[in-house]
Amino acid sequence: MAAQTSAKARSARLGLRATPEQEAVLRRAASVAHKSLTDYILDSACLAAEQTLLDQRLFMATEEQYGAILDLFDQPERENEGVRELFQRQAPWEKR
Repeated sequence: MAAQTSAKARSARLGLRATPEQEAVLRRAASVAHKSLTDYILDSACLAAEQTLLDQRLFMATEEQYGAILDLFDQPERENEGVRELFQRQAPWEKR
C-alpha cells in the first residue's frame, strides 16, 4: 500500500480537526491495528482514496464517441507488448 512509508520519507504536512468521539475511535482502531495514530489515519485515508480513484464507473461520451468505442470492440484482438508489460507490473501501492 502506498501509505506505508517510513517517517523519513514523509515531507508533506496535513492538518485536520476531529471531534473527541472521532479521535477516540481512531485511537482505539490504531491501537487494535498496532499502528501509530498517524500511520493508521494515513493508511486508511490512502486506501479510501485509491478505492475512490479506481472506482470510477461513469464515462461521458457523445453518440459518435460511443459508436467508435463499439467499433473498436468489434475489431480482432491485437498483440500489445505495452499492455502485457503493464499487467505484469506490481501496483505502486503494493510495492515495498
